[in-house]
Amino acid sequence: MAKTRPVRGATHNRESDRFNLPVRAIDGDWRDAQALVDDPPPPLRTSVTVERPRTIISRNASPDLPFDRSINPYRGCEHGCIYCFARPSHAFHDLSPGLDFESRLFAKPDAAALLRAELAKPGYVPRPMALGTNTDPYQPIERDWRITRAVLEMLAETDHPVTITTKSDRVVRDIDLLGPMAAKRLAAVCLSITSLDPRLAATLEPRAPHPERRLAAVRRLAEAGIPVYVSIAPVIPAITDHEVEALIARAAEAGAAHAFFLAIRLPHEVAPLFHAWLEAHFPDRAGKVMAIIRSLRDGRDNDPNFHSRMKGSGPWAELLRTRFHIACRKHGLNRERVGLRSDLFRPPAGPQGELFG
Repeated sequence: MAKTRPVRGATHNRESDRFNLPVRAIDGDWRDAQALVDDPPPPLRTSVTVERPRTIISRNASPDLPFDRSINPYRGCEHGCIYCFARPSHAFHDLSPGLDFESRLFAKPDAAALLRAELAKPGYVPRPMALGTNTDPYQPIERDWRITRAVLEMLAETDHPVTITTKSDRVVRDIDLLGPMAAKRLAAVCLSITSLDPRLAATLEPRAPHPERRLAAVRRLAEAGIPVYVSIAPVIPAITDHEVEALIARAAEAGAAHAFFLAIRLPHEVAPLFHAWLEAHFPDRAGKVMAIIRSLRDGRDNDPNFHSRMKGSGPWAELLRTRFHIACRKHGLNRERVGLRSDLFRPPAGPQGELFG
Protein backbone atom coordinates (compact mmCIF):
# COMPACT_ATOMS: atom_id res chain seq x y z
CA MET A 1 0.00 0.00 0.00
CA ALA A 2 1.17 3.53 -0.70
CA LYS A 3 3.15 5.10 2.17
CA THR A 4 2.27 8.69 1.35
CA ARG A 5 -1.07 10.31 0.71
CA PRO A 6 -1.90 10.14 -3.00
CA VAL A 7 -2.75 13.40 -4.72
CA ARG A 8 -5.54 11.78 -6.75
CA GLY A 9 -7.47 8.54 -6.71
CA ALA A 10 -7.40 7.26 -10.30
CA THR A 11 -4.11 5.99 -11.69
CA HIS A 12 -4.86 7.09 -15.28
CA ASN A 13 -7.07 9.36 -17.34
CA ARG A 14 -8.09 7.24 -20.32
CA GLU A 15 -11.30 8.23 -22.08
CA SER A 16 -14.27 5.95 -22.25
CA ASP A 17 -14.74 3.94 -25.45
CA ARG A 18 -18.38 3.23 -24.57
CA PHE A 19 -19.56 5.97 -26.94
CA ASN A 20 -16.88 5.44 -29.63
CA LEU A 21 -15.13 8.67 -28.72
CA PRO A 22 -11.71 9.35 -30.28
CA VAL A 23 -8.79 8.67 -27.97
CA ARG A 24 -6.70 11.68 -27.01
CA ALA A 25 -2.91 11.47 -27.14
CA ILE A 26 -0.44 13.72 -25.36
CA ASP A 27 1.55 15.85 -27.80
CA GLY A 28 5.22 15.02 -27.26
CA ASP A 29 6.45 18.26 -28.83
CA TRP A 30 4.34 20.25 -26.39
CA ARG A 31 5.87 18.33 -23.49
CA ASP A 32 9.35 19.06 -24.88
CA ALA A 33 8.50 22.75 -24.99
CA GLN A 34 7.44 22.58 -21.35
CA ALA A 35 10.66 20.84 -20.33
CA LEU A 36 8.73 17.95 -18.83
CA VAL A 37 10.49 15.10 -20.61
CA ASP A 38 12.72 14.15 -17.71
CA ASP A 39 10.64 15.56 -14.88
CA PRO A 40 7.30 14.52 -13.40
CA PRO A 41 4.26 16.39 -14.71
CA PRO A 42 3.01 19.35 -12.68
CA PRO A 43 0.29 18.70 -10.09
CA LEU A 44 -3.14 18.28 -11.61
CA ARG A 45 -5.22 21.29 -10.66
CA THR A 46 -8.96 21.29 -10.11
CA SER A 47 -11.07 23.33 -12.51
CA VAL A 48 -14.74 24.22 -12.12
CA THR A 49 -17.10 24.91 -15.03
CA VAL A 50 -20.47 26.57 -14.50
CA GLU A 51 -23.38 24.45 -15.68
CA ARG A 52 -26.80 25.99 -16.39
CA PRO A 53 -29.40 23.18 -16.38
CA ARG A 54 -33.06 23.90 -17.05
CA THR A 55 -34.24 21.83 -14.08
CA ILE A 56 -32.52 20.66 -10.91
CA ILE A 57 -34.62 17.77 -9.56
CA SER A 58 -33.67 14.34 -10.94
CA ARG A 59 -36.30 11.63 -10.65
CA ASN A 60 -36.01 7.86 -10.66
CA ALA A 61 -38.28 4.85 -10.40
CA SER A 62 -35.63 2.36 -9.28
CA PRO A 63 -36.91 -0.37 -6.94
CA ASP A 64 -33.46 -0.42 -5.31
CA LEU A 65 -33.50 3.18 -4.07
CA PRO A 66 -35.41 4.55 -1.06
CA PHE A 67 -36.05 7.92 -2.76
CA ASP A 68 -37.69 9.01 -5.99
CA ARG A 69 -36.06 12.44 -6.39
CA SER A 70 -32.66 13.95 -5.83
CA ILE A 71 -30.51 17.04 -6.40
CA ASN A 72 -26.84 16.99 -7.34
CA PRO A 73 -25.32 20.47 -7.03
CA TYR A 74 -22.08 19.29 -8.68
CA ARG A 75 -20.89 16.93 -11.40
CA GLY A 76 -17.60 15.17 -10.75
CA CYS A 77 -16.13 14.90 -7.27
CA GLU A 78 -12.77 16.03 -5.95
CA HIS A 79 -12.79 13.39 -3.21
CA GLY A 80 -11.44 11.02 -5.87
CA CYS A 81 -12.89 7.79 -4.46
CA ILE A 82 -11.58 5.09 -6.76
CA TYR A 83 -14.74 2.98 -6.43
CA CYS A 84 -17.24 5.78 -7.12
CA PHE A 85 -20.12 4.47 -9.23
CA ALA A 86 -20.73 8.02 -10.54
CA ARG A 87 -17.44 8.14 -12.47
CA PRO A 88 -18.99 6.87 -15.74
CA SER A 89 -21.23 9.95 -15.86
CA HIS A 90 -18.22 12.00 -17.00
CA ALA A 91 -18.10 9.98 -20.21
CA PHE A 92 -21.32 11.75 -21.27
CA HIS A 93 -19.30 14.98 -21.34
CA ASP A 94 -16.54 13.45 -23.49
CA LEU A 95 -14.34 13.46 -20.39
CA SER A 96 -12.48 10.64 -18.70
CA PRO A 97 -14.11 8.85 -15.76
CA GLY A 98 -10.53 8.73 -14.38
CA LEU A 99 -8.65 11.86 -13.40
CA ASP A 100 -11.05 14.17 -15.28
CA PHE A 101 -13.87 13.06 -12.98
CA GLU A 102 -11.99 14.22 -9.89
CA SER A 103 -10.34 17.33 -11.33
CA ARG A 104 -12.69 18.77 -14.01
CA LEU A 105 -15.79 19.61 -12.03
CA PHE A 106 -19.11 21.25 -12.88
CA ALA A 107 -21.09 23.48 -10.53
CA LYS A 108 -24.76 24.48 -10.77
CA PRO A 109 -25.04 27.91 -9.09
CA ASP A 110 -28.68 28.31 -10.19
CA ALA A 111 -29.73 25.20 -8.25
CA ALA A 112 -31.67 26.99 -5.50
CA ALA A 113 -33.50 29.25 -7.95
CA LEU A 114 -34.41 26.29 -10.13
CA LEU A 115 -35.59 24.41 -7.05
CA ARG A 116 -37.79 27.33 -6.01
CA ALA A 117 -39.47 27.30 -9.43
CA GLU A 118 -40.04 23.54 -9.35
CA LEU A 119 -41.43 23.53 -5.80
CA ALA A 120 -43.82 26.33 -6.75
CA LYS A 121 -45.40 24.41 -9.62
CA PRO A 122 -49.07 23.58 -9.08
CA GLY A 123 -49.59 19.97 -8.18
CA TYR A 124 -46.09 19.42 -6.79
CA VAL A 125 -46.24 16.51 -4.33
CA PRO A 126 -43.46 16.57 -1.71
CA ARG A 127 -41.44 13.54 -0.76
CA PRO A 128 -37.92 13.40 0.78
CA MET A 129 -35.33 15.08 -1.43
CA ALA A 130 -32.02 13.23 -1.53
CA LEU A 131 -28.75 15.18 -1.71
CA GLY A 132 -25.50 13.35 -2.46
CA THR A 133 -26.87 10.47 -4.45
CA ASN A 134 -24.39 10.86 -7.30
CA THR A 135 -21.52 13.11 -6.23
CA ASP A 136 -20.80 14.57 -2.82
CA PRO A 137 -22.73 17.78 -2.01
CA TYR A 138 -20.04 18.74 0.53
CA GLN A 139 -16.93 18.13 -1.55
CA PRO A 140 -14.19 20.79 -1.14
CA ILE A 141 -15.57 23.29 -3.69
CA GLU A 142 -18.77 23.64 -1.61
CA ARG A 143 -16.71 25.76 0.79
CA ASP A 144 -16.68 28.59 -1.75
CA TRP A 145 -19.65 27.86 -4.02
CA ARG A 146 -22.15 27.14 -1.19
CA ILE A 147 -24.67 25.67 -3.61
CA THR A 148 -25.69 22.89 -1.23
CA ARG A 149 -26.22 25.49 1.47
CA ALA A 150 -28.52 27.49 -0.81
CA VAL A 151 -30.52 24.38 -1.69
CA LEU A 152 -30.93 23.54 2.01
CA GLU A 153 -32.10 27.07 2.73
CA MET A 154 -34.80 26.64 0.10
CA LEU A 155 -35.88 23.28 1.54
CA ALA A 156 -35.92 24.71 5.07
CA GLU A 157 -38.01 27.69 3.95
CA THR A 158 -40.65 25.37 2.50
CA ASP A 159 -40.51 22.69 5.21
CA HIS A 160 -39.53 20.14 2.60
CA PRO A 161 -37.99 16.85 3.87
CA VAL A 162 -34.39 16.11 2.91
CA THR A 163 -31.80 13.36 3.30
CA ILE A 164 -28.08 13.99 2.85
CA THR A 165 -25.32 11.52 2.06
CA THR A 166 -21.73 12.75 2.35
CA LYS A 167 -18.16 11.79 3.18
CA SER A 168 -17.38 15.26 4.50
CA ASP A 169 -17.52 16.74 7.98
CA ARG A 170 -18.31 20.04 6.23
CA VAL A 171 -21.96 19.07 6.71
CA VAL A 172 -21.77 20.29 10.31
CA ARG A 173 -21.48 23.83 8.95
CA ASP A 174 -25.18 23.60 8.18
CA ILE A 175 -26.38 22.36 11.57
CA ASP A 176 -28.11 25.72 12.01
CA LEU A 177 -30.45 24.66 9.19
CA LEU A 178 -30.53 20.91 9.76
CA GLY A 179 -31.17 21.08 13.52
CA PRO A 180 -34.51 22.93 13.29
CA MET A 181 -35.51 20.81 10.31
CA ALA A 182 -34.77 17.62 12.22
CA ALA A 183 -36.87 18.89 15.14
CA LYS A 184 -39.80 18.85 12.70
CA ARG A 185 -38.76 15.42 11.36
CA LEU A 186 -37.66 16.95 8.07
CA ALA A 187 -33.96 16.00 7.90
CA ALA A 188 -31.59 13.05 8.24
CA VAL A 189 -27.89 12.77 7.42
CA CYS A 190 -25.78 9.80 6.37
CA LEU A 191 -21.98 9.90 6.81
CA SER A 192 -20.11 7.47 4.59
CA ILE A 193 -17.10 5.85 6.31
CA THR A 194 -15.31 3.14 4.36
CA SER A 195 -12.35 2.46 6.62
CA LEU A 196 -10.97 3.51 10.01
CA ASP A 197 -7.40 3.13 8.74
CA PRO A 198 -6.28 6.65 7.72
CA ARG A 199 -3.59 5.36 5.33
CA LEU A 200 -6.02 3.07 3.57
CA ALA A 201 -8.70 5.77 3.47
CA ALA A 202 -6.19 8.19 1.95
CA THR A 203 -5.53 5.69 -0.83
CA LEU A 204 -9.17 4.82 -1.47
CA GLU A 205 -10.58 8.35 -1.23
CA PRO A 206 -7.59 10.71 -1.26
CA ARG A 207 -9.33 14.07 -0.84
CA ALA A 208 -12.11 13.03 1.53
CA PRO A 209 -11.78 14.02 5.22
CA HIS A 210 -9.98 11.76 7.71
CA PRO A 211 -12.24 9.01 9.14
CA GLU A 212 -11.97 10.49 12.63
CA ARG A 213 -13.26 13.83 11.35
CA ARG A 214 -16.27 12.04 9.90
CA LEU A 215 -16.94 10.26 13.19
CA ALA A 216 -16.66 13.62 14.96
CA ALA A 217 -19.28 14.95 12.54
CA VAL A 218 -21.55 12.02 13.42
CA ARG A 219 -21.24 12.99 17.07
CA ARG A 220 -21.98 16.68 16.47
CA LEU A 221 -25.00 15.93 14.31
CA ALA A 222 -26.38 13.46 16.85
CA GLU A 223 -25.87 15.94 19.68
CA ALA A 224 -27.88 18.46 17.64
CA GLY A 225 -30.78 16.02 17.48
CA ILE A 226 -30.32 15.16 13.81
CA PRO A 227 -30.90 11.49 12.89
CA VAL A 228 -27.56 10.11 11.70
CA TYR A 229 -26.82 7.06 9.61
CA VAL A 230 -23.38 5.64 8.95
CA SER A 231 -22.91 4.08 5.55
CA ILE A 232 -20.21 1.42 5.20
CA ALA A 233 -20.07 1.68 1.44
CA PRO A 234 -18.53 0.09 -0.30
CA VAL A 235 -17.24 -2.94 1.54
CA ILE A 236 -14.25 -4.22 -0.46
CA PRO A 237 -13.41 -7.92 -0.06
CA ALA A 238 -9.96 -8.67 1.39
CA ILE A 239 -9.28 -4.93 1.82
CA THR A 240 -11.92 -3.38 4.10
CA ASP A 241 -14.36 -6.19 4.99
CA HIS A 242 -12.47 -7.02 8.20
CA GLU A 243 -13.43 -3.57 9.56
CA VAL A 244 -17.22 -3.97 9.47
CA GLU A 245 -17.65 -4.76 13.16
CA ALA A 246 -15.23 -2.03 14.27
CA LEU A 247 -16.94 0.55 12.07
CA ILE A 248 -20.34 -0.28 13.52
CA ALA A 249 -18.97 -0.08 17.06
CA ARG A 250 -17.39 3.33 16.43
CA ALA A 251 -20.54 4.60 14.70
CA ALA A 252 -22.69 3.64 17.67
CA GLU A 253 -20.19 5.17 20.08
CA ALA A 254 -20.33 8.45 18.14
CA GLY A 255 -24.12 8.56 18.40
CA ALA A 256 -25.36 7.09 15.13
CA ALA A 257 -28.62 5.22 15.49
CA HIS A 258 -28.62 3.61 12.06
CA ALA A 259 -26.20 1.97 9.64
CA PHE A 260 -26.21 0.17 6.32
CA PHE A 261 -23.62 -1.32 3.97
CA LEU A 262 -23.16 -2.00 0.28
CA ALA A 263 -20.68 -4.38 -1.30
CA ILE A 264 -18.51 -2.78 -3.96
CA ARG A 265 -20.04 -2.26 -7.41
CA LEU A 266 -17.95 -1.76 -10.55
CA PRO A 267 -20.19 -0.43 -13.33
CA HIS A 268 -18.85 0.48 -16.77
CA GLU A 269 -15.53 2.37 -16.59
CA VAL A 270 -15.21 1.90 -12.81
CA ALA A 271 -14.08 -1.70 -13.31
CA PRO A 272 -10.86 -0.98 -15.28
CA LEU A 273 -10.08 1.99 -13.01
CA PHE A 274 -10.43 -0.24 -9.95
CA HIS A 275 -8.34 -3.00 -11.55
CA ALA A 276 -5.53 -0.50 -12.20
CA TRP A 277 -5.79 0.81 -8.63
CA LEU A 278 -5.55 -2.72 -7.24
CA GLU A 279 -2.45 -3.47 -9.28
CA ALA A 280 -0.84 -0.21 -8.15
CA HIS A 281 -1.63 -0.49 -4.43
CA PHE A 282 -2.43 -4.15 -3.67
CA PRO A 283 -0.69 -6.28 -6.31
CA ASP A 284 -0.27 -9.10 -3.77
CA ARG A 285 -4.01 -9.68 -3.52
CA ALA A 286 -5.52 -8.15 -6.65
CA GLY A 287 -6.53 -11.57 -8.02
CA LYS A 288 -8.13 -12.60 -4.73
CA VAL A 289 -10.11 -9.36 -4.46
CA MET A 290 -11.51 -9.66 -7.96
CA ALA A 291 -12.31 -13.35 -7.51
CA ILE A 292 -14.47 -12.58 -4.47
CA ILE A 293 -16.15 -9.62 -6.19
CA ARG A 294 -17.06 -11.84 -9.14
CA SER A 295 -18.34 -14.53 -6.79
CA LEU A 296 -20.91 -12.13 -5.37
CA ARG A 297 -21.72 -10.56 -8.76
CA ASP A 298 -22.73 -13.75 -10.54
CA GLY A 299 -19.32 -14.25 -12.12
CA ARG A 300 -18.99 -10.69 -13.45
CA ASP A 301 -17.23 -7.53 -12.33
CA ASN A 302 -20.64 -5.91 -11.95
CA ASP A 303 -24.25 -7.00 -11.72
CA PRO A 304 -26.49 -4.26 -13.19
CA ASN A 305 -29.80 -5.97 -12.46
CA PHE A 306 -32.42 -4.43 -10.22
CA HIS A 307 -32.86 -6.03 -6.78
CA SER A 308 -29.59 -8.01 -6.89
CA ARG A 309 -27.16 -5.18 -7.78
CA MET A 310 -27.29 -3.64 -4.31
CA LYS A 311 -27.29 -6.91 -2.36
CA GLY A 312 -24.96 -9.30 -4.11
CA SER A 313 -25.41 -13.05 -3.99
CA GLY A 314 -23.57 -16.16 -2.91
CA PRO A 315 -21.83 -17.25 0.31
CA TRP A 316 -19.61 -14.17 0.68
CA ALA A 317 -22.56 -11.77 0.41
CA GLU A 318 -24.61 -13.84 2.86
CA LEU A 319 -21.74 -13.98 5.37
CA LEU A 320 -21.28 -10.22 5.18
CA ARG A 321 -25.00 -9.62 5.76
CA THR A 322 -24.94 -11.93 8.78
CA ARG A 323 -21.91 -10.21 10.30
CA PHE A 324 -23.45 -6.80 9.72
CA HIS A 325 -26.78 -7.65 11.34
CA ILE A 326 -25.13 -9.30 14.37
CA ALA A 327 -22.93 -6.23 14.91
CA CYS A 328 -25.89 -3.86 14.59
CA ARG A 329 -27.89 -5.82 17.16
CA LYS A 330 -24.93 -5.88 19.52
CA HIS A 331 -24.55 -2.11 19.39
CA GLY A 332 -28.22 -1.18 19.26
CA LEU A 333 -28.36 0.19 15.72
CA ASN A 334 -31.36 0.10 13.36
CA ARG A 335 -33.87 -0.44 16.14
CA GLU A 336 -36.29 2.19 14.86
CA ARG A 337 -37.04 3.41 11.39
CA VAL A 338 -36.62 7.12 10.69
CA GLY A 339 -39.69 8.52 8.96
CA LEU A 340 -39.56 12.03 7.56
CA ARG A 341 -42.68 14.15 7.29
CA SER A 342 -44.00 15.53 4.01
CA ASP A 343 -47.23 17.04 5.30
CA LEU A 344 -45.64 20.29 6.50
CA PHE A 345 -44.62 21.41 3.02
CA ARG A 346 -45.75 24.80 1.80
CA PRO A 347 -44.89 26.25 -1.63
CA PRO A 348 -42.15 28.87 -1.61
CA ALA A 349 -43.00 32.52 -1.17
CA GLY A 350 -42.53 34.79 -4.13
CA PRO A 351 -44.35 35.82 -7.28
CA GLN A 352 -44.92 32.24 -8.42
CA GLY A 353 -45.20 30.52 -5.08
CA GLU A 354 -47.81 32.91 -3.68
CA LEU A 355 -50.23 31.93 -6.45
CA PHE A 356 -50.36 28.36 -5.17
CA GLY A 357 -49.72 28.81 -1.44
